[in-house]
Amino acid sequence: MSIARGLLLTLAIVTVSACAPADRLDIVFQGGWIVDGTGNPRYRADIGIRGDRIVAIGRLDEAPTRERVDVSGLIVAPGFIDMLGWSDIKVLADGRAASKITQGITTEITGEGSSVAPQTDATIAEDAEYYASLGVTVDWRDLDGYFRRLEQAGSAINIATFVGATQIRKIVLGNEDRAPTADEMARMTALVDSAMHQGALGVSTSLVYAPAFYATTAELVELARAAGRHGGIYATHLRNEGAGLDDALDEALAIARAADIPVEIWHLKRAGRETWGDMPRVLARIDSARASGIDVTADVYPYQASATGLAASIPQWAHEGGTAEMIGRLRDPAARHRIRADMLDPPVGAESFFRGAGGAPGVLVAGVLADSLKYLEGKSVAQIAALWGTDPIDALFDLVIKDNGNTGAIYFSMSEGDVRAAVGEWWTSFCTDYGAVAPDGILSRDKVHPRVYGSFPRILGRYVREHGVLKLEDAIRKMTSQPAQRVGLLDRGLLRPQMAADITVFDARTIIDRATFEDPHQPSEGVRYVVVNGQMVLENGQLTTARPGRGLRGPGWTGPR
Repeated sequence: MSIARGLLLTLAIVTVSACAPADRLDIVFQGGWIVDGTGNPRYRADIGIRGDRIVAIGRLDEAPTRERVDVSGLIVAPGFIDMLGWSDIKVLADGRAASKITQGITTEITGEGSSVAPQTDATIAEDAEYYASLGVTVDWRDLDGYFRRLEQAGSAINIATFVGATQIRKIVLGNEDRAPTADEMARMTALVDSAMHQGALGVSTSLVYAPAFYATTAELVELARAAGRHGGIYATHLRNEGAGLDDALDEALAIARAADIPVEIWHLKRAGRETWGDMPRVLARIDSARASGIDVTADVYPYQASATGLAASIPQWAHEGGTAEMIGRLRDPAARHRIRADMLDPPVGAESFFRGAGGAPGVLVAGVLADSLKYLEGKSVAQIAALWGTDPIDALFDLVIKDNGNTGAIYFSMSEGDVRAAVGEWWTSFCTDYGAVAPDGILSRDKVHPRVYGSFPRILGRYVREHGVLKLEDAIRKMTSQPAQRVGLLDRGLLRPQMAADITVFDARTIIDRATFEDPHQPSEGVRYVVVNGQMVLENGQLTTARPGRGLRGPGWTGPR
C-alpha cells in the first residue's frame, strides 16, 4: 500500500469516527474529485465542513450533517486566490463581489502602490470623486479601521492587502518629485511598521505611475526593509514593462538583495509590440535569479490586453504635482506639444502605453466617470477621434481633460505566445488585476476588462482543457496554495482538516470564460459552488445572500490570533 493511500484511509477512519451526532457537520460535499492544492493527483473523497473550518476528508456517507451536496463528477478545490485585485473599496458598495465569486475566487489580495490604508484627509480628498461615485464614505484612517468597516459592510470574499509605497509617499511628500529627508524617511518607515502590525502583507509599489516613479531605489529598499522586519514581502508593478523591462527587473532584484526580502512581480508581461516573443528570455532571467538565491515569483493574467488609466499614456514628467497640474499642462499649448512628442517618440528607457498598443486603434476606452461621456465607453481612441473630427492624440488629451483624469483604458499590447509562456511557468500564480463588478447594480455601470469575470475559468477552460498548457492539478496549485504561501495566509489554499473552509467546486468539462472586450459583463460558466469561511456564497451557480468574507491579516499582525 502506498503511503499516500494509507494516509487517506487513516484520515477517512479518523474523520468519520469523529463525527458523532453531537458533532454534526454543517456541509458535506460528497463524491467529488478532490484537487487539494498541493499539485498532487486528484482523488475521490467527501469533504466535511463545521463552522468556518474543514474538519473531515474521506468516506463521510454515514456522517451526520445539516446539508449534503452531491458533487459527483465535479472538481472540489481550495477557494481560488486572486493575487492582485482592486475590490477593497468596491465591496463596501456591493458586497456580492459577483464577478469574483462566479469564477471561484474566495480571497483577493490588493494594495498595488496605492492602498486602502493609511489614509489622511488629503489622500481622501484626492480620490473623493471615485469614492462618491460608489457612494462610499471613507471614515477610517488605518488598516484596523478599514477591516472594521469591511466587517460591518459585509463581503462575500476575503480581502488581504499590502501597504502601498505610493500611499506612504503621498502622506509624507504629497505629489512632489523629490527625495525624502532623513526625518521624512523615518516617518515613512514608521507608517509601514504600523501597517504591518495591523496585518498588511508587505509593502508594494506601482512604479510606472505618479508619484510612485519619483521614488529612488534606495527609498524603496528602506520601505522593503521595514516590511521584511515583520515577515512581509515586497510586491511590485515594475518601473517598466516594455523596452526597459530588464533594467526594471534589475531594480526589483536589487531591492530583494539589499532588503533581504522576497519579491513578487505583479502581472508580469512583455508590453509593447516591439518586445513580442521575448517572454521566454525574461522567464529564464527570473529562473537564474532564483537559482542564485533570490526569492522571486510573479503572477499573470491570461489576456493580451492590459488595463489602466487613459492618463497613463501621458509621459511621467507631466504628472508632477498631481492630476490638476497634469491637466493644466494639457491645456497649455507648449506643454501639450512636448507631451505629444514624448508619446510618439519616448526618451530612451521610457515606457509608452500608447505606442506599445500600436497607437490609437489599440487603445480602447473602458469606464469613464462623467455621465456626459458614457457614450464613449467601448470605443477606441481612433474611433473617438473620428467621432470628434480631431487628431487621435488631441482626442486622448481632451478626454483626459473632460473626465478629470478618471478614464479607464484597455491597451492591446501583448502577444498570445508570451502570455502562454508566462501562464505555464511553474512559479507564476494568477490575478485579475481588477476590482469586483457585477452585471447589475452600482458596479455594472462601466465597460470593463473581461479579466474581471474570466481570468481563472479562462485558464482552466482554455489553457488547461483546450490547449494543454498546464495540467489541472498544477493550475489549481498556482491558484491556491502557491499564492497563500507567498503572502503568508497559511490557513488557506489547501484542502486539509483545520484549514479555513474556502472551497470552490466546478465542472472541469465545461468551465469557461464568457466575457469579451465587446460585451464584458458576462459571468463565467462552470463554477457550481463556492464556500467562504464555511458559508455558501454560490449555490448551484447562483449567488446567495451570505457575506462571510473577512479581512485577512499578514504575518506581522500583533492582534489576537
